[in-house]
Amino acid sequence: MSTHHYTTLISATNLLLHAQPDWVIIDCRHDLANPDAGRAAYDAGHIKNARFAHLDNDLSGAKHAADGTFKGRHPLPDHHNLISKLQHWGISDDTQVIAYDAHGGMFAARLWWLLRSIGHANVAVLDGGLAAWQAEGQPLSTVEPLAAPGNISFKTPLVHSVNLHHVETHLINPKHVLIDARAPDRFRGENETIDPVGGHIPGAKNRFFKDNLLPDGRFKSGHQLQQEFGYLTSDPLHTVMQCGSGVTACHNLLAMEIAGMHGASLYPGSWSEWCADPSRPMTTGV
Repeated sequence: MSTHHYTTLISATNLLLHAQPDWVIIDCRHDLANPDAGRAAYDAGHIKNARFAHLDNDLSGAKHAADGTFKGRHPLPDHHNLISKLQHWGISDDTQVIAYDAHGGMFAARLWWLLRSIGHANVAVLDGGLAAWQAEGQPLSTVEPLAAPGNISFKTPLVHSVNLHHVETHLINPKHVLIDARAPDRFRGENETIDPVGGHIPGAKNRFFKDNLLPDGRFKSGHQLQQEFGYLTSDPLHTVMQCGSGVTACHNLLAMEIAGMHGASLYPGSWSEWCADPSRPMTTGV
């Protein structure tokens, strides 16, 4: 068993040096405009022994509640279903999990957060993603591995989430900080192509998730991230992260964890759930 434990990021070099046979690597590549693209990319070539996770089918739950209420484009999966999927991938309570994509961690961070939501600490995102791995001269595989089932179980969550009601009731609370991870133009209500309404939740601040990255696609240092997020919030425990559908918000949560700013919450429904009801307040511009 490995004595190395990674809980935020792992470099391609360290993955090469320290990977153990019991580690589980998950390919999280996806394209919001083409849901089949991630699987096609995986089939064309992936890190050896990596399993594939589909954002819609594996890392999200049903879009509608039992009463038909829309919960957003990527609601959190039911814990039972999530654990069943993780066990199917061979993940146990002591497994080191490595998540990667080809999008700066945009989708891998979602799996990172989901594992932490069931109390699994040993999960890290491959810093720089597939490009960093290939820069090490490593070949890709087209073989999908067969894994013995794991025994991962639900433990005390390491992260928090809030629901729509929480966000609604804290809109005018000056201690409540809401941070939106979408691109600035979508935050302003411009060039909206994914959700039916453009704009943002009143009072939200904008922190585009790609601002967490260096030009080469790796994350900025913890010190730099701490400085940058410090301009947005001084109290992570009263900070909520959102985006369009609760995916890239996890990237900001990972960045805050790297920065040592612990305790911020995720609003999974995010803008896609919020804007589904025209009676809710919405705003445009900055």
